[in-house]
Amino acid sequence: MAVVFALVIAQLVNLQVARSSYFSGLARRELLTTVTVPSLRGGIFDRNGQILSLSVPSIRLQADDAQIKDPVHEAAALAPLLGMTAPDQVAALTAKLSEHGPGSGQVDLADNISQATATKVLHQLYNLGLATTTQYPRSSPNGALATSILGTLDWQGAGSGGLEYAYNHELAGHPGLTRVFQSPNGLNIPQASPVILRHARPGRGLELTIDLPLQFQTERALAAEILSAHALSGTAIIMDTRTGQILAQANLVNSSLRGATGALSLPPYLPSKNPILPGVQQSMNNLALTQTYEPGSVFKLVTFAGALEAKAIQPTKVFTVPDHFTLDGHLFHDAETHPVLKMTATDILAQSSNVGTSQIARLLGEAGLLAETQNLGFGEYTGIHFPGESAGLTINAQTWSPTDYVSMAIGQVDAVTPQQVLDAYNAVANNGVFVTPSLVRGIVDASGSVTSAPGASSRRVMSAETASTLTAMLRQVVLVGTGTNAVVPGYAVAGKTGTSQIPIPGRSGYLAGDYNATFVGFAPASNPVFSAIVVLSRPTPQYFGGEVAAPVFSTIMSYALHRWGIPRTAGAPTKIVTTKKLTGGVTGGGL
Repeated sequence: MAVVFALVIAQLVNLQVARSSYFSGLARRELLTTVTVPSLRGGIFDRNGQILSLSVPSIRLQADDAQIKDPVHEAAALAPLLGMTAPDQVAALTAKLSEHGPGSGQVDLADNISQATATKVLHQLYNLGLATTTQYPRSSPNGALATSILGTLDWQGAGSGGLEYAYNHELAGHPGLTRVFQSPNGLNIPQASPVILRHARPGRGLELTIDLPLQFQTERALAAEILSAHALSGTAIIMDTRTGQILAQANLVNSSLRGATGALSLPPYLPSKNPILPGVQQSMNNLALTQTYEPGSVFKLVTFAGALEAKAIQPTKVFTVPDHFTLDGHLFHDAETHPVLKMTATDILAQSSNVGTSQIARLLGEAGLLAETQNLGFGEYTGIHFPGESAGLTINAQTWSPTDYVSMAIGQVDAVTPQQVLDAYNAVANNGVFVTPSLVRGIVDASGSVTSAPGASSRRVMSAETASTLTAMLRQVVLVGTGTNAVVPGYAVAGKTGTSQIPIPGRSGYLAGDYNATFVGFAPASNPVFSAIVVLSRPTPQYFGGEVAAPVFSTIMSYALHRWGIPRTAGAPTKIVTTKKLTGGVTGGGL
């Protein structure tokens, strides 16, 4: 017995003295857990500091049902602390505390409680095995506004699209680490003090170039026209001419056409309970940068800019223009039949004559057309670095065919993004200087100070003389040509219409009766401040760019000019007067 007793004493000494730290460590590791503490995600703001998207701390209260012995009594004690005094609220809380069997797991009791309430509950009712978790859900006081730009988060709270994804490293911050004692069910053990290993560091915010009121007005005007024109989708952008900062960029989808005949190519959208207008939802993708289309007559800028810069034409140069002609076995014609006309280069642009434009293209030549296309930024990324952005598709010398003197000149064989088209016209408005567009104005740190983003790069793409000449010619498009619906009363406007057919996916030819309608321009034409583009996909029954896209341009440009207090243009039209076009310019399918 003495030997046995000695052995027991020896083992006790071994366990409690010699190896006490080892076994204490094992015990701690069974209950000690390192918890990742999420960081507060940085907010996204407009150019004036207005909130576009923000993460707000939200505390959830939970209980370990293994420690819930009397749901009725415990609910009665907890309810007043949570402000749940109504009988139905107390009954609901009792039901939550009763819904699980003993030891089955966690019980979620309340969401979005304040820190003060959480502290009071944990202090007074610690014996219930209560615990809190802090979450940071993303919210926007403006509903779904600008979602196609902002992007979305995945289930883990990381950016999964748009600027949320592109700037996730800045916005996400760095999570913290805390060591806590937890029960096997994952709840903190009462009265066990956590140890902070690393504090969470909040993310930095983004200040965008977007102007919130202008974004709202742009989306509303575009949505109204999408519904009125029965279009599948629409894009509208308005940009500061000098800086390239995008002040509004709307991308909307006509969700009311879901399941309708002919709507098989309806772009994906993000359903919202509070859309900008009933039946119109935010596009899942930023169509302005990610979706390409054959631009149609707005691409004629390439032909005219190249020809003017090369001195191949002057605005007053006269051309003999029939309504149709044949090239390499293919028939090309204007949108309307007309007798052989004597038209100046300005008339050809104002009336958007395809036949006349092809004559100017042949004066410029193949090399000139291809060079000017690249010069104006087509076939290249814009420099915004937006996720999923397309550089477009343009033909080159290896793929050139004789008919491209017409097809390319009138915007038929190249696929471009709306932003690329706007950038090219903005160069004309900016006195011949191409400026890189931008969406992010600066990075906002935790103190609220803003570190400005690098300034936009710029390069001269045409002489100031050519830009001035083009501006005067584009003014005629709005005054007497196909773009009269783009008039902004009291301001001189320069711009261009475009109406193009839509290629059949995976096949040659075009979809019968389906068009993209575009208007792009800038104002005031004498001293441009803003440039803008509007694109509607498959409007019906009216589908000309001058009929459905130009009015939206007029609305959003008018709002921008008045919001910024831009002086009126002396002698500018005071109302919209529609005049009959001589030829028109629908492109695609040999038109």
